[in-house]
Amino acid sequence: MLKTSNKIRCFFIFFGILLCVITKGFTQNGFFLPHYVKSDKISFKLINNLVVIPVELNGTHLTFLLDTGVNSTIIFSLFEEDSLKLNNARFIKLRGLGEGGSISALKSDKNILKIGKAIDVNHSLYVIYDDSFNLSTRMGIPIHGIVGYEYFKNFIIKTNYITKKITTYNPRNYNQKKCKKCQTFDLIIKENKPFIKLDITSYDKIEEVILLIDSGSSDSIWLFDQKGYIDENNKNYFEDFLGQGLSGDIFGKRSILTKIKIGEFVLNEVKVAFPDKKFLRNTNFFKARNGSIGAEILKRFTVLIDYPSQKITLKKNSYFKDPFNYNMSGLTLEHDGVILVKDKQQGGFNNSLNINQSNENNGVVKIPLRTVYNFYLAPRYIVAAIRENSPAALAGIKKGDEIISVNGKKTYRYKLQELIGLFSSNVGKKIYMNVGTNGVISRRKFTLKKVF
Repeated sequence: MLKTSNKIRCFFIFFGILLCVITKGFTQNGFFLPHYVKSDKISFKLINNLVVIPVELNGTHLTFLLDTGVNSTIIFSLFEEDSLKLNNARFIKLRGLGEGGSISALKSDKNILKIGKAIDVNHSLYVIYDDSFNLSTRMGIPIHGIVGYEYFKNFIIKTNYITKKITTYNPRNYNQKKCKKCQTFDLIIKENKPFIKLDITSYDKIEEVILLIDSGSSDSIWLFDQKGYIDENNKNYFEDFLGQGLSGDIFGKRSILTKIKIGEFVLNEVKVAFPDKKFLRNTNFFKARNGSIGAEILKRFTVLIDYPSQKITLKKNSYFKDPFNYNMSGLTLEHDGVILVKDKQQGGFNNSLNINQSNENNGVVKIPLRTVYNFYLAPRYIVAAIRENSPAALAGIKKGDEIISVNGKKTYRYKLQELIGLFSSNVGKKIYMNVGTNGVISRRKFTLKKVF
């Protein structure tokens, strides 16, 4: 993470002729597509239910999270090897979800940000210095920032979670095709964020709620008020790590909703989380908001968001009937630096071969091969958090432990999302781990179990 000014060079860029060409005849604020482009399609990576896109900022290629839940563009997780030009930079304070309060940041104006063919030539953004907010370690790939409302506000954006394609449409040239299996709903836009009304059911309780559409949350549903949903007598929840906010980690309760209904779309046995209120106190919310709907629900649809008309259109996809699983291990892992890996490869002739041996063995020659090794750097995974009384905790695994192998396979041969998927797979699955604690390696084993 950048800590000193020599790691980010903040200065004015005179755009000159370039800006004149780009902006000639164009006065719209924010992102736009060139006049000859009716729509643009880009590919994305889907990691832990989240959409990760390539962007270009002042000529530097970066990777951003596409997040409908944020108002402004935020940059973080820059490293010493990153060289990034920022303009009109000044220090400020930011507040967000989490218990840590405000954090130091830079605000930078008059930047050029490109997403595919869409471009904003006067883009404002924030740079966070706090090392504790680093999505890269929890995602397993470099994530340099987040972009949301500023990209969505001028376009119609379609996210296809199956093909992993985002299509950006110019509203002036867009004609929506008839779709019998689609449903369109009104958006409530407050403080530059989109909200939707839907019905949720928990046992005999049915309630209409207003939820933030938050594509930057990998969860299903967050609700701020647990009254009527949490039963202390017949315990129907467990305490867990919920996620990472600008101001620190967020913890709370997890439970299950009987169903949710979005128009005619019905989803059953839906995961729900109730963040502890102390992690929300630093943030001012739209007063009518009851919580958030996250990417684990959004990914079950092709999602068309039309900010100019304040509409959202949903069409269910092949993920729709997938069960709502949760991490049964109790482990939250993160990428923590790298390790040097030495892999044995077969190859290379031994120069000591005696050709005359062929005459002595009727033409049969045994060719000795040298052992060749490949050396490379691979990710190191540690336990960032562990749920109390979870299978992993009862097996003796602790926060800070290094996970060396899982079920006989070195962890560096897994992608982080593959490990997360493994921990959320089948009830009764046995997990075997080699774990490093203060340099001492031990073997641990546990079985994935439902909490309730």
